[in-house]
Amino acid sequence: MSHKWLKKEAPVWVHKEIITQQQADKLLALYKDEKPAVGILPLLGSLLVGLGILSFVAANWQTIPHLARFAVIVLAMLGFYAAGERFMRRGDDRLGLGLIAVGLISFGAGIFLIAQMFQMTASNAGSFVIWGSAGVLLTHIYRSRFLFLLSAAILNVGQFYSLSNFGTFSFVAFLVLMIGLGYYWWRNRSAWLAWLLGLSAMLQSAFLIAEFDLNGSLYMIPVMILYVLGDWIRTRDTAYPLQNSALTAAFVTCCVAVMVQDDGRLFGFTALERTQSIVFVIVMAALLALSAIAKKQQGRLTSGFEWLLLLPYFYTAEAASFLYLLALCFFSLCVLWRGYAEESRFKVNLGTVLFLFSVLLAYVKLAWGFMDKSLFFLVGGILLLGLSWYLNRRRRRFLAEEGAERHD
Repeated sequence: MSHKWLKKEAPVWVHKEIITQQQADKLLALYKDEKPAVGILPLLGSLLVGLGILSFVAANWQTIPHLARFAVIVLAMLGFYAAGERFMRRGDDRLGLGLIAVGLISFGAGIFLIAQMFQMTASNAGSFVIWGSAGVLLTHIYRSRFLFLLSAAILNVGQFYSLSNFGTFSFVAFLVLMIGLGYYWWRNRSAWLAWLLGLSAMLQSAFLIAEFDLNGSLYMIPVMILYVLGDWIRTRDTAYPLQNSALTAAFVTCCVAVMVQDDGRLFGFTALERTQSIVFVIVMAALLALSAIAKKQQGRLTSGFEWLLLLPYFYTAEAASFLYLLALCFFSLCVLWRGYAEESRFKVNLGTVLFLFSVLLAYVKLAWGFMDKSLFFLVGGILLLGLSWYLNRRRRRFLAEEGAERHD
């Protein structure tokens, strides 16, 4: 709980006689101001120190004897781990985790430096899998969201490396990411980690489709599966981040479709892909039905507007780009409306940003080809400034009314 937020809200609760002044003082004493910005500095500082040491070693690598190279790698890694463990036991968790993260980076760098030293040639993403597995293990040992993020980044980069250099999808890296980090998230149920895990799953799905050279439209199937999974999870704090990661992927996909659909690329099935097209329609219809059933059972049919981003508009051929654009705009307005209805600052701000972005995308799509470029930027800037002023005015009015209601 934020000390700053509690300090602001406690007087309101005392005024409304929800709690007494003594209880408010105890709450403020319990949730002390931890100054999170200062806590991040050891993490960043440790990473910079570690990267500086590794850069120095790499720059002088050729002049160091083989045995000394191996000793430097092992001692650096063990030294960072030992120092991190020591600070953790002394209660300085931030600095300790920073040093352990540098130890993990040293471990990964050591894998590649040793491979270079013995002229070992890689044919898959095995090095990244080993590195990422070590990160997953450390994440479970130290129960750290920072190490979770670092491990996810290693495994996602490793998958991209495998695809771009070897043209293969590493199922081992995918399983380590989804099972290892997924199990950690399931035990801790952090909304932020669920969102990150969902985005990683969406990114890995895109890599899988690219590796098998499948039609880009099929990407919406894993997106829809993750979204439906969120519908069937009854604990909404757990489900929302998963669905939001799926909707993030769908929003980006719609933006891409707006820009390329007119050229007939990426989305839509050709005559030779009739089987894929039939399978796609059947699977998407089944997933939409499952989503509708779950929403009805939980009384959340009003959230069905989210399907706007998930429907296959590419079947409309020439009108597809325009329909994707409308879907983006209507979805953004629905998020904005839900924010006002639920008195949610986050949704109001998010809806405003998404709508402004959708309008900008529409303007670029419709005006770039025929309008003089200087006039294009001038008119676009005026349009966005005007919309921003109007939406921010509405947002400030809403927040002022919400604040007035709280103090009544």
